[in-house]
Amino acid sequence: MLVRRTGSILKDNPLKSHFVRSSVASMLGVLAIAGCHTPPPPVVAATATSGNSPGRPVATVPASGTDSGHITSASRRIRPYSAVVTRAAVTRTGFFTTHVVGDRLLFEIPRSAMNVDMLQLGRYARAAAAPASTASEYGGDQFSERTIRWDRMGNRVFLRSPSYSIMADSTLPIYRAIQGSDYPPIIAAFDVLAYGPDSAAVIDVTRLFTTSVPEFAALHGQIDPQRSFIERVVAFPDNVEVEATQTVTPNSSQLTSLVRTAVPTRSVLAHWSMIRLPEHPMMPRLADSRIGFYSRTRVDFGTNADRAVNQQYIGRWRLEKKFPDSAVSVPVHQIIYYIDPATPDKWKPWIRKGVEAWQPAFEAAGFRHAIIALDPPTNDPDWSAEDIRHTVIRWMPSTTENAASDGTRDIRTGEVLNGSVRIFHNIMNITRDWYLTQVAPLDPRVQHGEFPDSLMGRLLQYIVSHEVGHTIGLYHNHKSSSLYPVDSLRSRTWLAKMGHTASLMDYSRFNYVAQPEDSIPVSDLIPRVGPADIYTVKWGYTPIPGVTTPDAERPTLDRWARMQDSIPWLRFGHSTEVYTTANVDPGDETEAVGDADAVKATGYGLRNIRRTVPMLLAMTTKPTEDNSQLQELYARLVNQWRIELTHVVNVVGGSDVQTKYGSQPGPVYTPVSRARQDAAIKFLNQNAFQTPTFLIDESITRRLGPTGTVRRISTIQARLLSTLLQNARLARLREYAAMDPATSYSLDDMLADVRHGVWSELSAPRVSINAERRALQQSYLIDLAGKINPPPGSAPRPGTVNALTDAPNEPDVQSVLRGELTDLGQEVRRALPRAVDRDTRLHLLDASARIGRILDPK
Repeated sequence: MLVRRTGSILKDNPLKSHFVRSSVASMLGVLAIAGCHTPPPPVVAATATSGNSPGRPVATVPASGTDSGHITSASRRIRPYSAVVTRAAVTRTGFFTTHVVGDRLLFEIPRSAMNVDMLQLGRYARAAAAPASTASEYGGDQFSERTIRWDRMGNRVFLRSPSYSIMADSTLPIYRAIQGSDYPPIIAAFDVLAYGPDSAAVIDVTRLFTTSVPEFAALHGQIDPQRSFIERVVAFPDNVEVEATQTVTPNSSQLTSLVRTAVPTRSVLAHWSMIRLPEHPMMPRLADSRIGFYSRTRVDFGTNADRAVNQQYIGRWRLEKKFPDSAVSVPVHQIIYYIDPATPDKWKPWIRKGVEAWQPAFEAAGFRHAIIALDPPTNDPDWSAEDIRHTVIRWMPSTTENAASDGTRDIRTGEVLNGSVRIFHNIMNITRDWYLTQVAPLDPRVQHGEFPDSLMGRLLQYIVSHEVGHTIGLYHNHKSSSLYPVDSLRSRTWLAKMGHTASLMDYSRFNYVAQPEDSIPVSDLIPRVGPADIYTVKWGYTPIPGVTTPDAERPTLDRWARMQDSIPWLRFGHSTEVYTTANVDPGDETEAVGDADAVKATGYGLRNIRRTVPMLLAMTTKPTEDNSQLQELYARLVNQWRIELTHVVNVVGGSDVQTKYGSQPGPVYTPVSRARQDAAIKFLNQNAFQTPTFLIDESITRRLGPTGTVRRISTIQARLLSTLLQNARLARLREYAAMDPATSYSLDDMLADVRHGVWSELSAPRVSINAERRALQQSYLIDLAGKINPPPGSAPRPGTVNALTDAPNEPDVQSVLRGELTDLGQEVRRALPRAVDRDTRLHLLDASARIGRILDPK
């Protein structure tokens, strides 16, 4: 993913319907569809039939599923097959047979398909998306995913949703307890209308797709069956595909909000894939927190440990060598990505390159041409982009500035079954702006605002490659941006071989560390599949000969993981997305380049921002257009200034992190040295807390509005200061100094250095403080007031994200903050006589009064 969402470049919450029974009789008396308000159709007396022979009596229907053969329903009569599946039926044969008879959809489910685990995936085929809305549904968006199973008891069929959250080997005694603790809920119940060949149960499933069954609903609200109907049904050997229009109207709980916002009735064309999970499950590979793979957790009660063990299996495609004895072989089945026909033609070659850029990584794992991109077939009327068997890169008509990916996996093993990608049209806009605000001084082609198709195509290739990386199982690796020496990022030979970040899965956009005089080829300013990505794919996909269980793979996988000890750029980290370590590792940053030394890298980055400001008018001015492009790009350039300085902020109170297992020597957390933290504060005092006059260019600001310049800058400075003074950061500084007072950068030292930087004017012979600095100093007092005298009930709830960064200060920290404020009050009073202008004097008088109220609120 590139702008963070939960799988995007910038997680499954299945609904469950509980079925309660007190006896067999009550279970047999439930409605035909669980949760449906429409009564079941009347029972029609008829002669039971077998196979395709209408009218032929059948005395006993063989049991299947969970039926022992002793449960029957005297009140229900089975109709002749031909009376149910009439000559008007449109029939498709596959894993089970489907019949469309008028406006009804019938499933004919044979014995072989009963009690078989399947995966149900719901996606929109067509949706009414508002172009400017980020909350709309789009074609290809997923709305449901769950495992399902069809069971028959007597003359009824039940649709269940089994879970695999707990497990044990079926040969162990505890497996009985697992079965007793994991009873699958019943989503829906159906009367058997007739029996086909081999006692295949014929049931009417229309209402599953056209009424408000929560697990199959594509929209929130009450589904109107009069305006909902089956559109298309296709059956294949392993899956069944159903499309239906669903129309939703507001239910009573929504009426007030819907009336207030005038939200109309909505319709979508929804697509459900129901596919048999692999009959022979792939052997899973155990996850390792040192390696950046997505994983799912199951609790295993069948190990030899004295406790239940969380087993995490990585998500990966099933790749098997066609020629097992070859070091590198073509796979039995390739990973195929289809390119949406709706994609603009000029971008299709770049999207193909974005997919196939991963071929070298798979070749390192032993598979040649393992991953390819194709156009959809034009001569197959049954081909559908929503079909779960097809992985599609979709082009979405949306102003959302993002790209996203979905991974559908076999929960039993982690096998990826589908890995579709969505490219929202306006991802091009934000990618363009990233490029301009970071590396415009390095690429003469864009300095007048024009982007050649070859450049935009290359940027799209980068976006697609990142999203495809997620679909092959790779997680974000924000540590990667800090694993190269900063000076190497200005080296032509290094960049040509290694790129500016070791992993494409980092949010390390474009190489803003490089300088114009370095003459870096523009192609090397953009991330690509790097050595860490190749290593990760190799770790996850390389077959290990001679092993038959996941545990048997562990020694080899551990040996591969320990390569990170000697090759640092292979390491993985994503602490910015793991709340328990948020903002701890200054080398684990989003939107960063060269954060191995954030001070040095940001110094280079700010030089490029300074160079970009004078280019903005030329980039954005068009004779017949307004200033909206200038306003957007200027705002993003100012934000780029904030982002780069935040990387320096996070050096303070930070710890370098390397995840380690077992006997790997050394600590996992190593506090940042005093020298690095001291340098970071000095850099912030000079570059973040002094007024950035280079950003206040009146030729720009006077085109954007009559006011707002001071507020724009002071708001960002206040945000940087608040981040620096986060309670969790202050607590870490206090603890590090307590553990190692001789070499640590203490909380007292940090607060004093910040005070002297933010209030540096107080030591001057003539004290004059401009508007931006006055605003920053007021923010400083507001921050300390909130920490010394937090309002009642302001403490964040335990377990929340804010609780990790803004937990109440410890008493020891509180005393240091009060001491800082006492010292500042004395400095302000001494400076008052030296104020040279009225604004400065009034500001100091107000500051002195505020300090007094904070220290003595009574």
